Amino acid sequence: MQIHHHWTGLPASARGTSAAMGNFDGVHLGHRSVIEAAHRAQPGAALSVITFEPHPRQFFARDAAPFRLMNAEARANRLARLGVEHLFELPFGPVLAGLSPEAFARQVLCDGLGLAHVTVGADFCFGKGRAGSTETLQQLGREMGFGVTIAPLIGRDGTDFSSTAIRDALAEGRVREAETMLGHWHRIEGEVIHGEKRGRELGWPTANMSVDGLHLPRLGVYAVLVDVLTGPDRGTYQGVASLGVRPMFGENRPNLEVNLFDFSGDLYGQHLSVALVDFLRDEAKFDGLPALIAQIEADAAQARAILAGV
Repeated sequence: MQIHHHWTGLPASARGTSAAMGNFDGVHLGHRSVIEAAHRAQPGAALSVITFEPHPRQFFARDAAPFRLMNAEARANRLARLGVEHLFELPFGPVLAGLSPEAFARQVLCDGLGLAHVTVGADFCFGKGRAGSTETLQQLGREMGFGVTIAPLIGRDGTDFSSTAIRDALAEGRVREAETMLGHWHRIEGEVIHGEKRGRELGWPTANMSVDGLHLPRLGVYAVLVDVLTGPDRGTYQGVASLGVRPMFGENRPNLEVNLFDFSGDLYGQHLSVALVDFLRDEAKFDGLPALIAQIEADAAQARAILAGV
């Protein structure tokens, strides 16, 4: 998959695509339906996704609490798995925010990307002040020569799949329910960073990852599946992870600490994709290190039992 960071100066191979457009935070089943509709609309054209980086909500509400389900790296990895050939991560700032619906359609979709077709969800809005509706987009497409498909919202039990519903499920530790809406395990992806190395001292070495900027699932311990994406140890491993502030040691900046079962390599600087498979327990403070180690061993045993059935 090729990633493009602007709508101008594109190679010829990136123009004339059939694009799904939206924020695609989480790339859940509703998003996948839009992407599939884009492919069906123009099966002979290259499949692309148009999204925005940073998320427009980050631009308009800079002081809001972190809400993203995935960072740009995780989103790109997921879209590549779906067969997307071109990802347009358009830089969202004052320029894009200030374009009227007509100017956005003309400058970005028509002249810039040269789209053959664009597909959006039924609740899509665009342009300055979110003034453009799906009907606006269809009219502009007719005037400017690109096709438009409006994909219906999908869900279950009368409720649409949405990033908000998935955030709510994760915040309560309902990762299995989140998985049914996502169509895949919720994943935290990024580079392994140096931590305090306490896990190694306790006999349970961990790979530490930042969760800055992400919506936090319920803090606690999880059974996880870990894809090592780079380095000599590429592959999929089972493990147990602690997401939280490490109350045993008086620290309060959340991070993710992952122990890979039956692994002895060096992961510093490598990129991991950590799937939260099941919530085991909340964070806790223990009466000394022996109690902590005993609980870690119990967590690992529970995680192995759960993952044996995945």
